[in-house]
Amino acid sequence: MSLPVGESRWRMLGVNGALLVLALLSLAPLAWMFSVSFMPRGEAAQFPPPLLPSAPTFDNYRELFARTGMARYFANSLLVALSITGLSLLVNTMAGYAFAKLRFRGRERLFQWLLAALVVPAQVAMLPLFLLMKQLGLVNSYWGVILPAAAGVFGIFLVRQYARSLPDELIEAARIDGAGELRIFFRIVLPLLKPVLATLAVFTFMAAWNDFMWPLIVLTDQERYTLPVALASLSREYIMDVELMMAGAVVTVLPVLGLFLLLQRYYVQGLLLGSVKG
Repeated sequence: MSLPVGESRWRMLGVNGALLVLALLSLAPLAWMFSVSFMPRGEAAQFPPPLLPSAPTFDNYRELFARTGMARYFANSLLVALSITGLSLLVNTMAGYAFAKLRFRGRERLFQWLLAALVVPAQVAMLPLFLLMKQLGLVNSYWGVILPAAAGVFGIFLVRQYARSLPDELIEAARIDGAGELRIFFRIVLPLLKPVLATLAVFTFMAAWNDFMWPLIVLTDQERYTLPVALASLSREYIMDVELMMAGAVVTVLPVLGLFLLLQRYYVQGLLLGSVKG
């Protein structure tokens, strides 16, 4: 039963209005953080706190990079996030394709065990993982942060669901022509996985860039800190300098926010295709 035109229009306006209010509430902390980062020192400590800076200034950003070594931490985060993203794309894509298209004994059982690992909290695995990194001599190294994130159950699942939609006839025809499995994967399958690769790349980069707990555990040398760990460390030293800390938060948030907004269409498309085609 269809609604009258007037009632349907009011309902649509009500839904859109509610979504707009929720969006504004979600963006309000980010907007205030950005505003405070341009305030003169001490202005954010006033009560009630001002919403906009009285005299916008870049002094907080200049001081942030001049005194705290933020450029070094930014480079560390970029190195770690890009390395994790590249390695994760390779490993997760190959594993997801194998679970989707290759026939081997125990495939379904092994995949079920992988899915069961999703319910295990990441914090539970940190102690044995740290002991393993210690035995391998990777504590306080970038590899100790990168290698544990090289493969993820969610990434394997996402690629598998998408790869199942690829026609088996295409792969079988390549095998009949004498192509090996690696050639089939890199020359035929990988180009067809571009939508889900974009989704996985954005998801992995954002998770690696924002990761705080694992780098905090593995990295002991302050020179190797990533941005989230460095910002937490600096907050103890500059706890009263709210404007400086907000500038550091903006530097931490902007890269992943910009990346997500830039690739949002591909991110959503990959998720929808993976869920529908699976």
